Amino acid sequence: MQKTRISSISIIGLGLIGASVLRALKKSPLAIKQHILFKGYDSSFSDRDIERIKELGLDSFETDSKQLYDADLIILAAPVEANIKLLEEIRRHAPEHSLVSDVSSTKAAIARRAEELELDFIGMHPIAGREQRGYHASHDELLAGKTVVLCADSETLSRPDTENLLELLQSISCRITVMTPEEHDRIVATISHLPQLLSTALINYCEKDIDKSGPGFSTLTRLAGSSWEIWQDIVATNHENIASELIGFSRNLEQLADDIRNNRMNRVREQFEKANILYGKLTNRGCS
Repeated sequence: MQKTRISSISIIGLGLIGASVLRALKKSPLAIKQHILFKGYDSSFSDRDIERIKELGLDSFETDSKQLYDADLIILAAPVEANIKLLEEIRRHAPEHSLVSDVSSTKAAIARRAEELELDFIGMHPIAGREQRGYHASHDELLAGKTVVLCADSETLSRPDTENLLELLQSISCRITVMTPEEHDRIVATISHLPQLLSTALINYCEKDIDKSGPGFSTLTRLAGSSWEIWQDIVATNHENIASELIGFSRNLEQLADDIRNNRMNRVREQFEKANILYGKLTNRGCS
């Protein structure tokens, strides 16, 4: 039987995003009104980490699977391939009414596995983050004003507990957009995964001269500080889309190089002017 209101949330993986979701929801007036109990687990936590995460809002750190997964909403916040493996545990231990979600950066692979296991699943991707990792870098305002992509079918979206989840996300000032898992993975390959790999490739390409670089180079290569431990699962679960975007972008670079080599300054100017307009739209929207 579906729950009308969410009264318990389990978060598995209490790193940057998992802990930020916890902290934001814990402060939500709606969550407070609903007396939501927050449970969680992270395999890397020491006793000191457990003490600190409780200070940040976790009501109960659970090591017993039955207790951990006994929740109205289960949010998986580990790396995506670990999240996919956890779905089998959830299938064994979670109540039938549980709504399962995740905050992974790719959605198609985990959505397919959840469907195979006949779990009630809604993919959730907060478009927010930092280069730093761990709950120490978390913040209760990290998601405020940010877009959260939800990936689910119409039946799941119409569930009362899903509607309550949307209300909770809106209560912490998230902007909600809905799309299919496949559409999500194609889009993030362009606007998220491509920039990461370009930043990584650029700093490696310029290795011998980075000691002479200025602030512009540092800004452009900021994402190069991201951890491979996080990105290996993203690349593995979205490799086709990412490869296609890299190939498409490399063709644009080849065209730009050809225009510059052949002194087609009008074509290069057009690229600058178009980019100026697009950057203006981006910054006016409040993005960085």
